[in-house]
Amino acid sequence: MSEIILINISGQDKPGLTSSLMGILAEYNVGILDIGQAVIHDTLSLGMLVKVPEQATLSPVLKDVLFHIHHQGMQVRFTPVSEEDYDAWVQGAGKPRYIFTLLGRRITADHIARIASVITANDLNIEDIMRLSGREPLYKTGKANRACIELTVRGQPLDLDAMKQRFLEISQELDVDIAFQEDSVYRRNRRLVVFDMDSTLIQQEVIDELARHAGVGEEVSRVTEAAMQGEIDFRESLRRRVSLLEGLDAGVLETVARELSLTEGAERLIRTLKSFGYRTAIVSGGFSYFGRFLQKRLGVDYVHANELEVVDGRVTGKVLGQIVDGERKAELLQEIARHEGLVLEQTIAVGDGANDLPMLRLAGLGIAFRAKPLVKRSARQSLTTLGLDGILYLIGIKDAEAAVDD
Repeated sequence: MSEIILINISGQDKPGLTSSLMGILAEYNVGILDIGQAVIHDTLSLGMLVKVPEQATLSPVLKDVLFHIHHQGMQVRFTPVSEEDYDAWVQGAGKPRYIFTLLGRRITADHIARIASVITANDLNIEDIMRLSGREPLYKTGKANRACIELTVRGQPLDLDAMKQRFLEISQELDVDIAFQEDSVYRRNRRLVVFDMDSTLIQQEVIDELARHAGVGEEVSRVTEAAMQGEIDFRESLRRRVSLLEGLDAGVLETVARELSLTEGAERLIRTLKSFGYRTAIVSGGFSYFGRFLQKRLGVDYVHANELEVVDGRVTGKVLGQIVDGERKAELLQEIARHEGLVLEQTIAVGDGANDLPMLRLAGLGIAFRAKPLVKRSARQSLTTLGLDGILYLIGIKDAEAAVDD
């Protein structure tokens, strides 16, 4: 009768260990049912679930492995596994798998403990933990720190909404971000990222910068506030604000464009996405002049935004064509996806405002970036503590695989 044995090996990592160990097991025609390893600070932890066939005698197999591992100065532990336990483990593979991503400037034991307690309370089991961020230096280097670990869990949450709410509370208490995604085939096969522009891809609100140059900053701010309070809709607020720009010298647009500040991590994110074959788009309630400026600077594939009318070198105070509001953003996301031959599950949308919510809800992965509280609560994922390149962690890209820092 065959035997199932769990072999756990730990100690100082050594080149060639896997080769020599597998050579011993091969002599006895041992089958490998499962295998995994991790190396932390040159210390190896290797686990194997093996099946020793009937024709082999268990004792010589274990004896040879034990002798070899001790000769390497490492430790080994053997644990018999019953057929019933093995069958239960195999059946457990049919349970849903989810990915939890913990992001912040630094990660502590308290962060992990709080998250793990919520996972346990929801009858989920952690199967794997992996660091996606690079190795952290002991002393500050002048660059903003990034820290991220990814947890793979299996099971079905007891109360999905309550779990998400608890994670949102922990995020606010501990200044970290916690993302929660189903581990589907689409998570590893997304191909289009659509960005809002103002206060997302760039730090400014362009219309406020134009208003400042036109001397109508306070008036524009009042209309913006009325829109944020729900007193007027986006289209009406945009028309009112743009009307206040009437007569502005069109040369100011170039001045403002050159003064724009990219959001932290924007260049690194887009360089990395392009290297992996992603398509990118700017879909903005702002103005196309600035979208095209960023397109040229960053290499973005698509730009859709509002067109300011300019006549005889002056802004007329009117918007040409269809206004890009929340509904239009969602439509454009679908149009670009169709043009690229993608399904919506393969798309990512990123934005900060209420008019971004329709596309955030429609995309396969919708991310509220440094967003207003209402948007954070309504979006499926949010990112506040890191720059835009924190999105790379949400799609499973490690620092070692990403472009170098800006």
